[in-house]
Amino acid sequence: MKKIVLAAFAAAIAVPAAAAPGDSASTTGTATAEIVSPIAIVHDAATLNFGTIVPGTGAGTVTVDASTGVATGDAEATVVTGATSSADSFTVTGDAGRGFDISTGGGSVISGANAMTFTTTPSAATGTLTGGTANFTVGGALSVGANQAGGVYSGTYTASVSYN
Repeated sequence: MKKIVLAAFAAAIAVPAAAAPGDSASTTGTATAEIVSPIAIVHDAATLNFGTIVPGTGAGTVTVDASTGVATGDAEATVVTGATSSADSFTVTGDAGRGFDISTGGGSVISGANAMTFTTTPSAATGTLTGGTANFTVGGALSVGANQAGGVYSGTYTASVSYN
């Protein structure tokens, strides 16, 4: 009798633990995606113009303010009074309300001179696409060699934008 009771007890414990054939469960998950308008940049009809410069006997620097476009020189690179100077200008388009980062670099104007450095307005090198568009300006600093040879110099640089 004890054997029958023990066998019945063991069977009762094992049956609830065994799953019936075909027993399964499922539920649903969620997935989302946000598509934004591609960001684009266009160079406006402007130029980063350092103006007319008189070089000194030592290396100097001329700086164009990104906000005002005004060029100023140091003791070794004098900007001629009344010379035209200007900041460069760009337009950015993309997804309205999104923030973006600005990056500028490379390039030179005077062959063999140190690379130019750049500043932007907005000065934080970021912006927001209010209504899907934004503008920014670029100024910078130009290294002028000691006794730099006279002439008209030109060059290029890169301006890039990306969503942040």
